[in-house]
Formats: sequence, C-alpha cells, structure tokens
Amino acid sequence: MTVTSNASPVLSSLYQQSVADYWNTEENPVNLKLGEVDGLYHHHYGIGDVDWSVLDAPAESREERVVQELHRLESAQAHTLMAHLGPLRPEHRVLDAGSGRGGSSILANLRFGCQVDGVSISESQVAFANQQAKERGVDDRVRFHFRNMLDTGFETGAFQASWNNESTMYVELSLLFAEHARLLRRGGRYVCITGCYNDAYGLPSRAISQINAHYICDIHSRSTYFKELAANRLVPVSVVDLTPATIPYWELRARTHLATGIEEAFLEAYKGGSFQYLLIAADRV
Repeated sequence: MTVTSNASPVLSSLYQQSVADYWNTEENPVNLKLGEVDGLYHHHYGIGDVDWSVLDAPAESREERVVQELHRLESAQAHTLMAHLGPLRPEHRVLDAGSGRGGSSILANLRFGCQVDGVSISESQVAFANQQAKERGVDDRVRFHFRNMLDTGFETGAFQASWNNESTMYVELSLLFAEHARLLRRGGRYVCITGCYNDAYGLPSRAISQINAHYICDIHSRSTYFKELAANRLVPVSVVDLTPATIPYWELRARTHLATGIEEAFLEAYKGGSFQYLLIAADRV
C-alpha cells in the first residue's frame, strides 16, 4: 500500500524530527516480540491481574510464557479503550492518532468492522502497519498514513470516533484537541489513555523526568487535559483511573528478560503518587 501524506510538511519542528528518528529506528523486543504473539503490535502498556506463575515456568518455556502474558495485559488495555469508543458500526470511520505499528487500528476493525485511518510521523511504522493490514486482508478498510496528528489533512467532521493511546505526551494538547474536535462529527467520541503527572503532587517528580528523557516526550499535567478538552468542545463522559490496574504490569515486566531499565521509574512514580494512568472519554459537542 502506498504511504500517503498531506500537502503540508509532516514534520513541522526539529523536535518532531527527533521523535520520528527515534521511532523509525526503534526495534525494542518489548514491542516486537509481544506483537509476534498474534500479529497485533500495540506499543503501549498493560492493565489487569498478572499470572505470576509465568515466572516459575521451566527455563525452556519461561521467556515465551512471559511474552504471552505481557501481551495479554497490553491487549486488555487496548480492549478497554475500544469499549469506550461508543456504539460503532461498519459504516463508521475512526481515527487512530499516533498509530504506531497499527495494533489498535487493526483491533478496532476486527471489533467493529469500521473503516480505520491511522496516522504517524514515523514512516517505518506506517509501512510496517500497512503491511500488517495487507497480510490480514483488511487493507481496504484499515489504512495508515505518514501524517501529523496535529494537522492530518482529513476532511472536517469525517470521523465518528478517534483516539490517542499513549501518544499525547509528544504534542501540545491545545493543538491536538483542536484537530480532534475538527475531525469529529457532532456527538462523536474521543478517547485517550495516557500517563499524566498529578497536580496535587506539585511539579513533575524526578521519576517523571526520567521517563520524559527515556522516551523523548513531555508528560502533561492532569489538569491540562481537562482544560484543553473543555476549550475544544470535548466534554468528558468517563474518566477512569487505571493506575492501580497498570502497576502489576510494570512489576512483572521489571522481573523479566524484556525489562528496559525504565520500569523502576514508572513504579516509583505510580506508587509515590506523582504519576497517574488515566482513561478519558469525551464527546464532541
């Protein structure tokens, strides 16, 4: 499938170029190995109760069982997001903003039968995701584009639902939510799952700064999400604190061969109260 972009430059700053460079070359096993389980490459974290018995499996099967369990947890996260998108039908069109290697987009098509457009500033991820859609035989309904989520070039009001799954920390929320509001038809649903720093804690903690440096991102405050949603006619209908549900995922990952070294920062931030993992669903009014 041809990788498409809109007429304006996709990368509008040196920072965006640095993020694109990172994801164009990223081949971390914690992303790739998990996706190989069922062909859904999610690139996000997990939620739910952990089957700790995987750590006690025989040496010859332990790594495989760990991979399967981590992938099960991240798939549970994706299904939780999908459950908040509202009643979608096959004739609806939905947008995956910051679509990565395409797992959430393909899952949405499998679940709802709808047409999905994914956008990413990583050309290698777009090509990978389009290949996955082709191999599944859904490339007529699921398409990935080399475009900027802040300026997609899609027509106004074209989408019934849209989402960001752990990608909002790479952009200014005022610009992002303005674009989502433009793209959604009235009554359409926007959902994001994101890590945000807790305003009640104060300024971002040291652990959050470590996470920012690791992923070349800028984690926003909880209050900024609600301020910018309201400013862009996106009215929250559901807010779910997923922090307790994601801690077991990080505790498991920290004890496996797939640990990357950032696990302790996440655990410190979550358990210390400076960081929260939220699902926010909002309607376009």
